[in-house]
Amino acid sequence: MSEATVTPQTSVFSDLSADDVEQRPMEIESLCMQCYENGITRLMCTRIPYYRQVIIVSFTCDHCGYRNNELQSGEAAQEHGTEIVLNVKLPEDLNRQIVKSEFAQLEVPELELVIPHKSQPGEITTVEGVLSRVKSGLLQNQPLRRVQNPDGADKIDKFIEKIDECLELKKPFTLKLTDPSGNCFIQSPDPLHVDPRCITSHYCRRLADRKLLGFADDDEVEDENEAPEWRSYEDAKHEVLRFKTDCPNCSVPTETLMKPTDIPYFQTVIIMSTSCDACGNKSSEVKSGGSIRDYGCKTTLTIKEDVDLARDVLKSDTCSLEIPDLDLEVGYGALGGRFTTIEGLLNATRDQLAEQGRFFFGDSASEEERGKMQKLLAEFDAAIALKRELTVILDDPAGNSYVQSLAAPLDDPRIHKEFYERNYEQNDMLGLNDMKVENYGEMDAIVEEEEEEVN
Repeated sequence: MSEATVTPQTSVFSDLSADDVEQRPMEIESLCMQCYENGITRLMCTRIPYYRQVIIVSFTCDHCGYRNNELQSGEAAQEHGTEIVLNVKLPEDLNRQIVKSEFAQLEVPELELVIPHKSQPGEITTVEGVLSRVKSGLLQNQPLRRVQNPDGADKIDKFIEKIDECLELKKPFTLKLTDPSGNCFIQSPDPLHVDPRCITSHYCRRLADRKLLGFADDDEVEDENEAPEWRSYEDAKHEVLRFKTDCPNCSVPTETLMKPTDIPYFQTVIIMSTSCDACGNKSSEVKSGGSIRDYGCKTTLTIKEDVDLARDVLKSDTCSLEIPDLDLEVGYGALGGRFTTIEGLLNATRDQLAEQGRFFFGDSASEEERGKMQKLLAEFDAAIALKRELTVILDDPAGNSYVQSLAAPLDDPRIHKEFYERNYEQNDMLGLNDMKVENYGEMDAIVEEEEEEVN
């Protein structure tokens, strides 16, 4: 092995570009599983927008004509699994691109359709492409099925009619994408604003998910260790709590540090941090240590000086960000919970736009889209350099977000707070509509009476 192949800086992944004449796939002679003759497998490692590093695999056999295309993620598994729910209502929703890894599962509840991760390899397709592929797969053996099993063929015909209704948008439907590796994506038609029909959430992996990703042994069972008992919540604020866990990147045992702390003139927050010495992966998260407030809070900050950029800010995971001067909206799930400064929040927003905005700098992007994204990033740089005044709005229905006041405990002239009553959708998002906060035992008593009457 040459010295260049083991150098850490050497990367086999390069940007996907039509102008790169040296970007060619690697060809490997391999066995065809249809005719058992030798075919050709072509591999290309590249980086594409929204999906970062991928491995494109294509197999062809000249003897029997068999072909197979597959896409595999070249990225490490993310810290959490990802679940994306898309409400398909408009024609543009059918054209949304979907990045699906080999671990992802697709569901369409209205059709009672579930496509498990084992059924299809990783791919880049569209919402319409997902349904069209299912339809073509069902039509493939219908002539033979009508002879051997007429009843089954009739049921499949009725199911195909439902698929056609979805493709023609005669009725809206829901597409759910669940990926324990976190390497999945559904394109937004307007990435500068909150997607009104698509919700992205993250979850902690279950044991079955960790086994699927190879992070746990097949014979491993759930840890049933009890949580430590603390004398009081105040005692926990004076020490750093440590919990044994596995690194989400390399699955090496490590520790998660957690510490409750008080923010002056606000409330208690919980700071969690994980750092892996084996692979260097680091992650941090901030959670509110208090309850959901009675009212939502919209905080508006006007940035004029360097001191405004240095203000501490707590953005909870239920808080959305809006910058009217840049015509930009960031949903509550995009940046997660953060305890940083205004400058740090703006930099994180800009970095995420720059990462996702690589789609608008590719070969398929129009000049108008490319110029719009470049202008937005330039305006961000100008705002961070204080070359222009900027207004930042934090809207938190739970009321658990905070911007530091330089005049505390007095009112800060550059901070305006507006408290409001939550609507039904916001309460539903916070899970308040399903909560029963009084007369807990009434339902249990009714159930017991009904059981006694039956017996």
